[in-house]
Amino acid sequence: MQNDVVLSMRGIGKVFPGVRALHNVDFTLRKGEIHALMGENGAGKSTLIKVLTGVHIKDAGHIHLDGAGEVTIRSPQEAQALGISTVYQEITLCPNLTVAENMYIGRNKDLIVKWKDMEKKADAILQNLGIPARAKQQLGSCSLAVQQMVAIARAVDMECKVLILDEPTSSLDDKEVAMLFSLMRDLKNRGVGIIFVTHFLEQVYEVSDRITVLRNGELVGEYEVEHLPQVELVAKMMGKELEGLSDLVRDDNAAEDTSTPVYETEGLSSAKGVNPFEFAIRKGEVNGFTGLLGSGRSESVRAIFGADRVTGGKVKMDGRQVKIAKPKDAMKHGIGYLPEDRKDDGIIADLSVRDNIILALQVMKGFFKPISQAEAEKFADEYIKALDIKTASSETPIKSLSGGNQQKVILARWLLTHPQYLILDEPTRGIDVGTKTEIQRLVRKLAEEGMSVTFISSEIEEMLRTCSRLIVMRDRHIVGELKGTELTQEHVMRTIAGGGD
Repeated sequence: MQNDVVLSMRGIGKVFPGVRALHNVDFTLRKGEIHALMGENGAGKSTLIKVLTGVHIKDAGHIHLDGAGEVTIRSPQEAQALGISTVYQEITLCPNLTVAENMYIGRNKDLIVKWKDMEKKADAILQNLGIPARAKQQLGSCSLAVQQMVAIARAVDMECKVLILDEPTSSLDDKEVAMLFSLMRDLKNRGVGIIFVTHFLEQVYEVSDRITVLRNGELVGEYEVEHLPQVELVAKMMGKELEGLSDLVRDDNAAEDTSTPVYETEGLSSAKGVNPFEFAIRKGEVNGFTGLLGSGRSESVRAIFGADRVTGGKVKMDGRQVKIAKPKDAMKHGIGYLPEDRKDDGIIADLSVRDNIILALQVMKGFFKPISQAEAEKFADEYIKALDIKTASSETPIKSLSGGNQQKVILARWLLTHPQYLILDEPTRGIDVGTKTEIQRLVRKLAEEGMSVTFISSEIEEMLRTCSRLIVMRDRHIVGELKGTELTQEHVMRTIAGGGD
């Protein structure tokens, strides 16, 4: 019913220099509703939330709030005053203060703080909401789940009408998620409208009433959870239709390879929340981890490379057990890794193209055995030519190059180490179609020459063109493995969604 609407956003548009982040997006939140906001990376979820919370000013559209009419929100403080509160994945409270101090920090208008009154009120709220914490307890001594619940209690006490939970469960275990969901249901029964932003499909269907899907900054649609099967949600997020999908099957009828894997693991897990998994790759194979953003695909390959702290499991290289606790161990065993985040984890922006290319080899040799200037120039010139890197010279700072050419430089860095096994996480994201094709061809060529490659991409078609085997992930678990005639878009999406219709 219209009277139940607590928030109405209509025709929302937002443009950044060179990027149309949102175009004509509608969103409706009702009282006592948990509404999931879904979409892949770049869909516009974060921008829509930032418009609603005053971090960004909308360029077009209208926002109406129950009791306030049409509003223009110019700052997070204005949003909070209107009853809009956000609890982020990263806790923004102060762990060195007590629970009560965190609940009332910045809100006390009295000259003298009445500590006993504040603690008594905080304890009453915590008890009322069933939050297992005490007012005098230091926040840092609480679990992440309880810290998030304290942030929610603060928002509730400020009489929020709209509560935004941005990836609240990404760092929680199953028991903590259940505790958080219990609180969300309690708030729902009290009439609070909750916007739930997450990548976990199972959680969406466990706790949400409605789902709004965004893709490429535009509205795909709003759906009641009970009328939207998981496989259809995956299709809408990815922009694919289940009917009439073309079967992009690789021509790969070779007999199954039973040789000793180049790399294999049993029960590998990491501090970043990767559940124990088994994985193997053989010489000359191109396989891939696929799944929605947040499924655990990047975390899995980071565990393989030792980029995140490994917490369990056994690893073998060519049939021999080895220890890979850090990236340098992986490099010494012939593993290379092109990370998902090119800017933060890949390039060294202020160094030259040449210095970025020789970096991994220099680490492997040790900095007490420096590569000579002549060798460095020779290596750089060789790979600039081989990969057709567009740069004025090897001396050019890498930050001056286009994204695609920066990616080629990082590829050159690892190819120079002559790895047995190369992991490429989103190697074609944000680069032009021509360069994408070049990188896909290069991957095939490397495999033909005997290198093992794990390839990750958000684009299913690219994975199907490049890989002969796909490991499918959902909610940080491997849920399937596809090869041969199973390598179709429909098979991938149904496996991601759980195999149901």
